[in-house]
Amino acid sequence: MTSDKFFQSRTAMITLIAACLVVLISLGVRQVFGLFFTDFKNDLGVSLTQAGLSIGLQMLLWGLTGPIFGAIADKYGGHKAVALAFIFFIAGIYFLYAGPNTGIFFQINMGILIGIGLGGTAISIPMSIVGKHFPLSNRTIAMSIVTAVGSFGYFISPLFTVYSLENNGWAYTLFIFLIVLVIGFFISWFVRSPSLEQSIEKPNTQGLYEALKEAYKSKSYILLVAGFFVCGFHITLVGTHVPTYVIDRGLESWTAAAILSLIGLFNIFGSLFSGYLSTKMSKKIILSAIYTLRGISIILFIFLPASNINAFIFGASFGFLWLSTVPATSGIVAHIFGTKYLGLLYGIVFLSHQIGSFFGAYLGGLFHDLYGSYDYAWYVAIVLSVFAALIHLPIKEQPVLRLKTE
Repeated sequence: MTSDKFFQSRTAMITLIAACLVVLISLGVRQVFGLFFTDFKNDLGVSLTQAGLSIGLQMLLWGLTGPIFGAIADKYGGHKAVALAFIFFIAGIYFLYAGPNTGIFFQINMGILIGIGLGGTAISIPMSIVGKHFPLSNRTIAMSIVTAVGSFGYFISPLFTVYSLENNGWAYTLFIFLIVLVIGFFISWFVRSPSLEQSIEKPNTQGLYEALKEAYKSKSYILLVAGFFVCGFHITLVGTHVPTYVIDRGLESWTAAAILSLIGLFNIFGSLFSGYLSTKMSKKIILSAIYTLRGISIILFIFLPASNINAFIFGASFGFLWLSTVPATSGIVAHIFGTKYLGLLYGIVFLSHQIGSFFGAYLGGLFHDLYGSYDYAWYVAIVLSVFAALIHLPIKEQPVLRLKTE
């Protein structure tokens, strides 16, 4: 079922809108945990290493459960997968707010429960469900819209969080997050997978095992998985530890919040631009360029003198590159393998992203506690930029033989 219309059905339009709101809520809450670290340290006795470990666990569980929620979405419907994930997310925030929330319980709440919740609410699953509603000609545009609108949560959440933490405290702020997540739960029921009649691809009898076997035989898929590890390391290192890093360099906490907000604001434009470019040129070249520019942005940020202007330039430039990898990466997966198992296959790619996120969060805190600075974490991030820029170049953006012969 295809046509020249952007929306192939009313369900496609409603799903796109609902997915945008779900991702906005999920990423908005997720983006600002680093701003709580000082309060958690003072009130809950959580060290930077422990906080970094909890975020690392969160990223890891996010990635590990992504393929599971993807498989649930592929088989039973997107709304059921996303709603189930919101239950875990809500539980994590509730116990972090009401307790028990110290020691091992802090790791369970912040790391495990919230991590599982993110596995089905943040980016990969809602976006893959949206991708099923759109043909190749505008699929990356639709996916980039989800990423861009979701990024608005990155923009507004730090501004609200800093204000609320200073005026109301961390517990009240978490309570507000709890209310917002409950709203997200109800919205998730509108994130619907297409019916057989609404599907934009011909029905096929490929099973889940055959889909996995096909993917892992593809060198291009393996390279894509490896490259997305770097994306996760970069994003979580910056999102988790930049607030502490800028304060260490003599800047104020509002500067840290401004960086996170600028990341969210410019990520909107970067995601849309990446989605548009993905319809005009090679996606692997776009990805290689993004990782190269990320490395340059980090080098300038850490070696130039600390100032608000340089911090804001970093926030804007890195924000433009923040999730601009997502439309191109997911677009390559859908183009090579089709959309039937897009939730599962992109979920596996995203698992690699989250393993990278674990190391970005944990190593950042560990290096800081061991050496009193984030220098070594930044050096690792720069080396990984070069690695990612190079390994995307051999990727072949061609459908598998099965799709060519259908």
